[in-house]
Order: sequence, then structure tokens, then C-alpha cells
Amino acid sequence: MTRAELLEILANGENSGVEFKRDDVSNEKFAREVVALTNSYGGIIVLGADDEGNPVGIARDRLEEWVMTACRDKIRPEIIPYFEVLRDVQPGKHVAVVRVERGWSVHHLWHNQHRTWLIRVGSESREASQEELARLMAQRQSFRVDTAPVNGTTWADLDLRRLKDYFRRVRGQPTPEDEDHGGWRTLLSNTEFLADQAPESACTLAGLVLFGRAPASRLPQSGIDATAYPGELKDYSTIERARLRGPLVGLFAGVGARGELVETGLVEQVLAFVHRTAQNHAVLRDGARREDISVYPEGALREVIVNAIAHRDYLLSGATVEVSLYSDRLEVISPGRLPNGITPARMRAGCRYARNPLIRDVLQDYGYMEAQGMGVPRKIVAEMLAHNGTNPDLEVRDEEFLVRLKQG
Repeated sequence: MTRAELLEILANGENSGVEFKRDDVSNEKFAREVVALTNSYGGIIVLGADDEGNPVGIARDRLEEWVMTACRDKIRPEIIPYFEVLRDVQPGKHVAVVRVERGWSVHHLWHNQHRTWLIRVGSESREASQEELARLMAQRQSFRVDTAPVNGTTWADLDLRRLKDYFRRVRGQPTPEDEDHGGWRTLLSNTEFLADQAPESACTLAGLVLFGRAPASRLPQSGIDATAYPGELKDYSTIERARLRGPLVGLFAGVGARGELVETGLVEQVLAFVHRTAQNHAVLRDGARREDISVYPEGALREVIVNAIAHRDYLLSGATVEVSLYSDRLEVISPGRLPNGITPARMRAGCRYARNPLIRDVLQDYGYMEAQGMGVPRKIVAEMLAHNGTNPDLEVRDEEFLVRLKQG
């Protein structure tokens, strides 16, 4: 935002998308305004201006950190807004601008162990009535997160090599020439990897996490944090820690259902981590030949990891998928509660659900995951029972879902 643009906003006063606040506002009152804006149509909060729009300046130390902490601690699900400081709006008076996007879900203020849902009505932020909250919930529930645009991206953020491999080899359909940018934008919009917004369409969340050049630069939560411990408990001493980042799918060459792997995706990175850090069992074959036997069957391991990636809640911006390998077990934590009506028992029975259907469909196209709904009973449960007689644990926690594979 330029100084001239800000002065015009200040002159026009508060409205449905603009709020003025002095920077000595409490974190609770600031978070109220953020929640109301994100539950409505988004907008900006100008910190360092009085109610009449006069710049009074900012004086709070480490203001950006304070803003981000308030949005993390006082708002559920948490929000990461855009923050900038404009200097010398008037001589010696700096002003901060906090930009809030329209939310993908319904957010609430969390203060004194109490939830408050707020909306913006004109230039005022107020608590939503039961009817208003019901309408807001209905609107957000019909909203597909994986086809929502990722702000600040264009189709150039996608890896054209992976896209050509997907359309040509996996789907068996022709693609435009590399230089035909318009043709590519049309194809990617029609397949929901780009949001249908001309002229510079933004990547959808699914497009970016599946085929992005560097998805974590825009969506830090899209990666996986993996740790291997030498014993049965979390410890400062580790075998290996890895921050795994990149697109979900690998780059393949050749023909056929899989082709030859040329460049790994996130799925291959996690599998490689487990294979090199797991404390496998050694056996002797034919009385002399030593052979390492994996402690986890490949099909179950792959299904657990891919399910965590495909069905995680990408709205939880501060949480990655976690893979923790211990001497006696493997635990994979996927951020987000299970969708309404889904329970571990129903998953074991093969109940079908998909939080991110486009991501799921593409991973199935590549053969990364089992047919919809059958991965848990056919792969995870059946293969572990056949492998070592153990039944995997499926646990629902506050804002996460855990799968535990045991060595027996």
C-alpha cells in the first residue's frame, strides 16, 4: 500500500472493510476486529490512527510480533494476516496496516476460555446472532478448501514438468505447447488447479500442494516434519530430524502406470526417511545370507502417510503433518479433527470421506493411495495384522488425528 492510498482510506473513514485502532489496543479487542473482518468479506485494520482517521503513530515495541501472537492465541482457527508499516504518514508518525482475508472457515474469538463469533455490520463489529451464525456456517461448509485460491500466486508457481507428466502420462490427454500460456491457463482452470479468475488466475490450494515449484513458500503448513528417535520416548537426542518440503507428487519419465521416478515428491521423501531410519530386523537366509526385513509393510506405511497428507485440514496454518519414528512404533499425526460423523470405527469399516477431494483424486490417479474409503481396512489394518499381528491405533485428539503402527 502506498502512502497516498493510505491517506485516502483514512480520509474516507471506517466502513465494512476498514477499522482504525490506536496501537495501545488490547490483544482481545484487536482480535475481535480481525475475527469480524475474516468472517465477513475481509478488510484492513489501521493501527496508529484514531476513530476519526487521524494518524497518531505507533509506539508499541515489536508490533508485528504482537499482531501475529494475538492472531494465533486469541483466534480459532488461527489466522496469519498480512502486515506492513508505512513510515512518515505524517512527519514522525508511522502507521501499521494489517490486512485480513475472507476466511475459508468460520473463526471465533477465544478469550477467557470462552468462544465468541463475530461479524462486521457496516463500520461496527458485533457478535453474530444464532441465525447469522447458522447462515455463516452454511456458507463456509459449501466452500471447498482445496479449490480455494492461494493469494499472491499465479500459474507460473506451478511446475510445468509435473503438470505435463500428469496430463500426458497419467491421464493420457494432450496438453498445450509450453509457450501457449493461455491454453495452459484454460486447461488448469477447467481442472481446478487454477482458480477461475482472469487475467492472472491464482493457484488453487490443490494445484499448489500437488504441483507447485515451492508450495511451502506460500503454504508453510503443506510440509512434513519427520523425526526418528533412538528409544521409545521423545528425546533431544535423535537419529535424524528432517523438514520435508516440496510438491506432493513425484516427477516420472517414460510410460505406464508409474513410469521411472526422476525427482521425488513429498510422498517419496517421507518413505525414504522411514526406510533409512527405521530399526529394521536382520535375518539370515539360506543359513548365511543376511537380509534386512522392514518393520512396517510398505502398503500400510504408504497409506498412512498419504492419508495424512490428503485428508489433513489445510486451514490449520501453524501445523504440519508430523511423522515420529520410535524404536517400537511409528506415529503419524495429521492436523485437524475428523469431518463430521467420521469416527475411527467407521474408518475401520471402510466409511468414505474426503476433506480435500481434488487432492485425493489426483493421488489416486498416480496410484499413491487405495480406492476411496478402503485404505484403512485393506491396507493399514489388514497388512499390519498379517505382518506382525498388531492392530493399528487410530486416535482422535483435540485438533489432530493420530495413526500408530506398532512393531509387535
